[in-house]
Amino acid sequence: MRSPALIISALCLSALSCFATSGELLRYDRESSPSTLSLADLSGKIRDLNQHQGQVVLVNFWATWCSPCLAEMPSMQRLVELMSARPFQILAVNSEESRSRVWKFSKLLNISFPILLDTNGDVTRRWAVEIFPTSYLIDTHGQIRYISYGALEWDQDEVINTIETLLPDHPPSNSAAFPPAQ
Repeated sequence: MRSPALIISALCLSALSCFATSGELLRYDRESSPSTLSLADLSGKIRDLNQHQGQVVLVNFWATWCSPCLAEMPSMQRLVELMSARPFQILAVNSEESRSRVWKFSKLLNISFPILLDTNGDVTRRWAVEIFPTSYLIDTHGQIRYISYGALEWDQDEVINTIETLLPDHPPSNSAAFPPAQ
């Protein structure tokens, strides 16, 4: 027979996992300017959020041990492909893991968008991330407009339409299934 403490621990972990998987895109109602973000990517190149002025940027905080984080990555890859002709960028910030571990997961998941390494967790703490994944949607003026706590299907119509409202007037994405929001 299993110990009650083990059963309770398993139930708590299961509940947290369920909470983390049911994300939704919420309007961001706090101070809207993001904290600084300047980190090395997997190739060692420094990426800075300020380099993306004029683009909508999805900043996603994640970890390889977080199954909801890994579950949402394929939809993020599809989103970046759908938005390839638009001023849109994803910056996925991995928190406190080794480059080699993160690199393996990026190859396994076939990710093409930049993955940044927050090896000591300082940036994650500055952005007040308390649950993985947490994602911030930043408009073309560098202001946080939306947040998601937990995994989200980033390529669903409702999310794409929300992203479209943040984009300046540009040709729509390559997908006829996702017209720009009115």
